[in-house]
Amino acid sequence: MSHVQYVENPDVILIGSGVMSANLGVMLKLLEPRLSIQLYEVADGLAQESSDGWNNAGTGHAGICELSYTPTREADGSVKVAKAIEIFEQFEQSKQFWSYAVSSGLIDNPKEFINPVPHLSFVHGEAQVDFLRARYAGMKVHHFFREMEYSTERDTIALWAPLLIEGRGSVPIAATKMNGGTDVNFGALSRKLLKWFERQEGCGIARGHRVVGLRKVNSTWEVRAEYLAAGEVHTNRAKFVFVGAGGGSLPLLQTAGIPEARGLGGFPIGGQWLTCDNTEIVGRHQAKVYGQALDAAPTMAVPHLDTRILDGRRTLLFGPFAAWTTKFLHKKGRFTDLPFSVRSDNLLTLMKIGFSNLDLVRYLIQQGTQSMADRLKVLHVFYPAAKIDDWKLIDAGIRVQAIKKTDGRTGIVHYGTEVITDADHSISALLGASPGASVSVNIMFKVIKKCFPHLLASPHGRTQMKTMIPTYNEDIKLAANSERFYAAHQHADEILQLI
Repeated sequence: MSHVQYVENPDVILIGSGVMSANLGVMLKLLEPRLSIQLYEVADGLAQESSDGWNNAGTGHAGICELSYTPTREADGSVKVAKAIEIFEQFEQSKQFWSYAVSSGLIDNPKEFINPVPHLSFVHGEAQVDFLRARYAGMKVHHFFREMEYSTERDTIALWAPLLIEGRGSVPIAATKMNGGTDVNFGALSRKLLKWFERQEGCGIARGHRVVGLRKVNSTWEVRAEYLAAGEVHTNRAKFVFVGAGGGSLPLLQTAGIPEARGLGGFPIGGQWLTCDNTEIVGRHQAKVYGQALDAAPTMAVPHLDTRILDGRRTLLFGPFAAWTTKFLHKKGRFTDLPFSVRSDNLLTLMKIGFSNLDLVRYLIQQGTQSMADRLKVLHVFYPAAKIDDWKLIDAGIRVQAIKKTDGRTGIVHYGTEVITDADHSISALLGASPGASVSVNIMFKVIKKCFPHLLASPHGRTQMKTMIPTYNEDIKLAANSERFYAAHQHADEILQLI
C-alpha cells in the first residue's frame, strides 16, 4: 500500500494507529461499508507506540493474575473480585471479535498475535499469602475462574514456574495459576487489522503525518496534519474524530478546546524492561507471573516476570521499571510535551498532584537513577537465582497517567481506561492505561453505541454486531450464564488456536 493515502472530507477521522483506532476503524467499516474513514499516524510505521509488542506487557488482561484489580478486603477478610470478573468478560468480547476477524478471513495466522500462556499470581510473606488465599477463595467460586489452582507448596509451584523457586529461602510463598491466560502482541494485531482496513474502498492511512490542528467549525471538525517528510500541511474535515494517539491524546484534546477536557492533566511515566534471551532460562519459564505493587509505584509498574512471543521468538521480560520523562510518546514524543500541556485550567490540579504525591516523585527519581544491580535485586524477588549477565535493560513505552478532578478532589487515574466525549458526540479521545488494549473491543463498542447509535439501530448493524461479537447485547451476561460462557469461550479459543 502507498505510504500516504488521502480520503478527502471523510465521515470519520482516526488519529493514531494503535489497537484502539484499529479496532474502531474496522468495526465501523463492517457495520457500515459506505463510511469513508481517514487515519493519520505520526510514525512511518503503524502501531509503533503503546501498542507495539515491546512497549507493553502483552498480557491479555482478564483479571486472572493482576492483584491490582482485587485490592480491597472486606471486614470479614474476604476479597472483592467484581472488577476481575468485569475485566474477564470484557476480554472475552475482544477474543470474540478477533476470532470473527480470523474466521471471516479478515486477518490470518492468529499465533502471530495471540498465544496461550498460563497466568500466575505470586506472593511472599505471611500477610501476602493470607491475602492471596482469600483472593483465590473469592475467585474460585465463579465459573470464569473455575480452573484456577492455589498452592503454598514449593514442589507444586516449581512445576508451574521453576524460576520462582530456584535459590529461594524459607520465607512463606503462595501462587495461583490458570492455564487459560494469553500473551498478546497488540502491535501485530493492529497491523493485521489495518492491513484489511486500508484495502477497503473509502479508507485511507496517511503515515508520517502529525496532527497539528484540531478545531470545530460549525458541525464539522477541521483537522490539520503535517506531512513530516515534505513539511506540508494537509487540511481535512470530518463530522466525527477519534483521538487514539496514546500519550499524544491529551494535547490534541486541549487543542480541540472542548469543555470536557478542561482541567485535565497528564503525568508521563517512562518504562523499561529487563530482558533475557538465554534459551536455557527462557525454556524453563512458561508463564506470566504478577506480584504485588511496590511502595508508591503506579499501577502500570506492578512487577511481573513474563513469557513473551515477539518477532517470532520467545523471550523473558521483567519489570516494568519506571523512569521520569517529560515526553508523552516514546518514539515521536518531544521533551516539551509536558510543559506545553500545562494550561491555566489544569495548573492548580497539576500542582496539587505534585505536592500530594511526593512519594511517587521520589519513586520515579529512584527508579531512574538505580543501577543494574539495584534492578537485579527486584528481579530476585521473583527469580532468586538470576544472574546479571543474562539480562539487559531496554526502553519501553511511555504511559501518560491522566489527572483529573472528581467530586471536587484531584487524583491520578492509576488504572482504568477512560474515553472523553464531547456533548454532541462528535469527538472522542482515549485516556488511561491498563487494562487498555485487552478490553479495546468493549471500549470501542461503547464509543460506537454513544456516537453512532444509528448504526446499531439498523437491521444490518444489529446483525453484523451480533456476528462480530456473539454475546453482544444479551440480556444475561456471561458472568451470570456459565453455559453460555463455556460455549462462546471455547468457540473463540478454538479459532484463535488457544486450545
